Amino acid sequence: MKILIQHGRVIDPASGRDETADVAIAAGRVLAIGQAPADFTPNRTIDAAGCWVLPGLVDLTARLREPGHEHARMLESEMAAAVAGGVTSLVCPPDTDPVLDEPGLVEMLKTRAERLHQARVFPQGALTRGLKGEVLTEMGQLTDAGCIAFGQADAPIVNTQVLQRALQYASTFGYAIWLRPLDPWLGGGVAASGPLAMRMGLSGVPAAAETIALHTLFELLRASGGGRTSGPRLHLCRLSSAAGVALLRAAKAEGLNVTADVSINSLHLTDHDIGHYDSAARLNPPLRQSRDRDALAAALADGTIDALVSDHTPVTADAKQLPFAEAEPGASGLELLLPLALKWGQAPGGPGAMRALASVTSAPAAVLGAALGTLQASCGRLAEGGLADLCVFDPQARWVVAPAALRSQGKHTPFAGYELTGRVRSTLVGGHFAHGA
Repeated sequence: MKILIQHGRVIDPASGRDETADVAIAAGRVLAIGQAPADFTPNRTIDAAGCWVLPGLVDLTARLREPGHEHARMLESEMAAAVAGGVTSLVCPPDTDPVLDEPGLVEMLKTRAERLHQARVFPQGALTRGLKGEVLTEMGQLTDAGCIAFGQADAPIVNTQVLQRALQYASTFGYAIWLRPLDPWLGGGVAASGPLAMRMGLSGVPAAAETIALHTLFELLRASGGGRTSGPRLHLCRLSSAAGVALLRAAKAEGLNVTADVSINSLHLTDHDIGHYDSAARLNPPLRQSRDRDALAAALADGTIDALVSDHTPVTADAKQLPFAEAEPGASGLELLLPLALKWGQAPGGPGAMRALASVTSAPAAVLGAALGTLQASCGRLAEGGLADLCVFDPQARWVVAPAALRSQGKHTPFAGYELTGRVRSTLVGGHFAHGA
C-alpha cells in the first residue's frame, strides 16, 4: 500500500529533524520525507495538519502475559494497547507462565505476535531456568529462537557465583544481561522505606536494596572486563533511587558498559501517591520520595539514565482489589507512555520535547543495539529508506485517563483521573495501519 501523510510536523530525535513535511510510504518503507516523487500515487492520504509525525515508540519493558493467558486473549488486548499508544517495538520480560526459558516458548510467542500484524515483540529470555537463580539457561539456543537479551525480571539472583558466571558467559558470546538491581534480603517489602511507610504500617524497601545490588553488579562487571568496548553489556531495569542514580553516574564515568532505564511511575509519582492504601500504586519498584523522583528526572534529562519505559504490567481486578500489601504489584502503562514522556519533557525546567521523545524512541533502540539485527537502522527513527514504523500524534488533544477506557485488560493505573495532553491518532508498523486510519 502507498500512503501519503501530509502537512505534519516530522520529528526524528535520532537525526534532529524537526520540520513540516510530507511523508511518502511504499512497500512498508519510508520512500521520501519532504516532497513525494512526482509519479507517487497514494492509495490513502492522511491530513496530519496540526499533528506530529514521530518514529514508533520503543518500550523496553512491557508484559504481555503470554505464554500463560491465551484463554483470555491477553496478547491481542495488550498489543492493541501498545499500538494505541504509538508503541511499535517492545521488549517482553521473561516472567511469563511458563517462564521464557525454552526456545519453543520464545518461538511460539514471536509467531503469535507476528500474526497480529501489530507491534514488533522482542522477547527477553530467562537468565536462569525458571527464574530460580540457580542454573543458567541455554542462552545460545534462546538467542537463535529470537531473544535479544537475558534477565530475571523481578526475581533476584541470590547466589553471587551464578551471577558472576552469567556475566562471564555473556561476555564471551556477546549477550546482553538485563537486571533490576535488588538485594533479595532487603527487597521483600511493599513500599519504600520512609516516614510514610512507617506511619501506614507497610513493610519497607530501603534504597540500600538497590545500591547494594548495584555495588555487586559493578564489581562483577569490572571483574568480567566490562569496559565500553569489551566485556558483558549490562542494562539496569527501572532504577528507583537517588543513591542508585549516583552509583550509575559514577559507573558510566568510569567507562563500564552499562545502560539503564526508569519507569513512568517512578518519574512522575512519589510514595505519597499511595494515598489511602490505593492498590493501583502497589508497584515494583515501589514509589519513593520526591528527592528520588527529582534525581531520576535529572538523570534521564542528562542521559545518565538512557530510556523511559512504561513498565506495563496488566493486573486483574481480583489481584488488585485486595489490601495494599496483598495486592499484586503492577500497572498498565502502554497507552500512557508518550503523553507522560512529553509531560515530563515540557514541564517547567524540563529538557524539552526532543529529549523526551528520544527517551522513548532512539535511546531505547540504542540500548537494544545490534540485537535488533536488520532492524537496527530503522528502529526508533524516522528516515528515508527505513521501515515505516511511525505514529501520528495530536499534541493538543486533552483527555482524562479513564481506566475502563484502556484497551489493555489491566484496568489499573496510578494515573487514573489525570488530565493528559496529546494522543496518538494513527500508528503504522511496516507501513500497515495497526491503529487508527
